[in-house]
Amino acid sequence: MISEKTNSLFINDNDKSWEVLDEKVKRKIMAYEESLMVVKVAFQAGGVGPLHQHRHVQITHVESGVFEVEIDGQKQVLKAGDAFHIPANILHGAVCLEEGVLIDVFSPMREDFIKI
Repeated sequence: MISEKTNSLFINDNDKSWEVLDEKVKRKIMAYEESLMVVKVAFQAGGVGPLHQHRHVQITHVESGVFEVEIDGQKQVLKAGDAFHIPANILHGAVCLEEGVLIDVFSPMREDFIKI
């Protein structure tokens, strides 16, 4: 079934626009439906995803770059090809050590990311 939100079986990166979060971080919502969302987040070195928590389960793939990721008080440096899993309601954040991109997958979708 095609998602009403994504409106397509195929999603082209060039068809999506970036949302600037601050001078070193921007995100692009690639696709979503009620139960799932994929978001690309680009960081310049020194960019920060501040510690936060949410009800959504999150799995993130490190597409490029190097990041120090903190999950539930534990820190690890991850590089391109690595991934991390964040259970619901767990405090987490990331600091970009070398410019890169994270691919976030959320379940259910992050309603707070959608501008209506």
